[in-house]
Amino acid sequence: MKQFVFPVGYHALHPVKIINYQLNRWHSLGYVPLGTVKDAAEKIHDFDDWKNVMTGLAKKAASEGEWMTAAFLYRAAEFFVLPSDPDKEMLYDRFADAFYTHAAADEPFERHRVPYEGAYLPALRLPAEQEQALGTLVIHGGFDSFIEEWYSCATFFAAHGYDVVLFEGPGQGAALKKAGLPLTHEWEKPVGAVLDHFHLDNVTLLGISMGGWMCFRAAAFEPRITRVIASSIAYDYMQFLPEPARVFFSYLFRFRGLMNRIAAMKMNASFQERWGINNLMYITKTTTAMDATDFLIRFNAENQHPELVLQDVLILTGAEDHFIPLKMHARQVQALQNARSVTARIFTREEQAQNHCQVGNIGLALDVMLEWIQKTESAEKETTSQGQN
Repeated sequence: MKQFVFPVGYHALHPVKIINYQLNRWHSLGYVPLGTVKDAAEKIHDFDDWKNVMTGLAKKAASEGEWMTAAFLYRAAEFFVLPSDPDKEMLYDRFADAFYTHAAADEPFERHRVPYEGAYLPALRLPAEQEQALGTLVIHGGFDSFIEEWYSCATFFAAHGYDVVLFEGPGQGAALKKAGLPLTHEWEKPVGAVLDHFHLDNVTLLGISMGGWMCFRAAAFEPRITRVIASSIAYDYMQFLPEPARVFFSYLFRFRGLMNRIAAMKMNASFQERWGINNLMYITKTTTAMDATDFLIRFNAENQHPELVLQDVLILTGAEDHFIPLKMHARQVQALQNARSVTARIFTREEQAQNHCQVGNIGLALDVMLEWIQKTESAEKETTSQGQN
């Protein structure tokens, strides 16, 4: 099993914040060398350059036999490609081929198709390196993530004695692209299907990015989850806005034709808006901005049902998350009033883990997760032992 190095440092690589984050992302997860992302940053002047630069670097890495780097450069290239571009599917297929046929060809995981609503959810099962596993960790991302992105994290937990199951839910990776499943906020359904398929109970569920909302929704309805880890939280996407703005936009949402026209104007004016709105429509399999927004606003406090979360909870938040306002951290913590325990950690610039999902110091985040799992499991065993005496 490959052992990944998680480099420390959130680097100022590019003046456009979201481009800078994406460049840091693939380096921080242990897949792409710093020199390569620096090379990319020098060549990328705007979003129009992104695909060609990343594809060129991927081809170069592949020609040199650096298949893990090549795979995630293809993934990076695909990220900002609009759904209308036929290269989006082609780049995904190149990524998958580079990862499974070359980079991870000898890795000890099993590939599964979990039956789900007449289609399937892709899943990987990575066994613990030791003979007797200490427990099972189930990992998923959020929004448009791919299962393979979390493989480096999975190897960390497997090396420390845990069986790991990774899966893509509706709206993600091949669950969307190959099985045709659109995004859903009812995350207990895919989680339940995965637990059924692998005959799992007493698991730790790790949700990353939007997965930090999804994991709480799943835990609210799925008693086979014993521990919940959220790496970045959202709680309620409409609450990102100041209250006056939220009320104003809630009013405007009644005028769907107007809002669709405003969205079209924003998309014409900015590639980032064009990409963001089109990507939301893509993963929700909708045809208008407002129809896609209907999906997004379902990811709210009421639908999350934090009052039903009874498990032990760990929340990891970046103090300078470029996407999720810091105020959401306290709101999520306060909402989990019935959880067995809540441990919350805010990572800082000094730790280089201040951004979304602790990109910049993934290794530190993984250490915190592992220590918390071990401590929580130890407390559970002690409680069980006392109950038997």
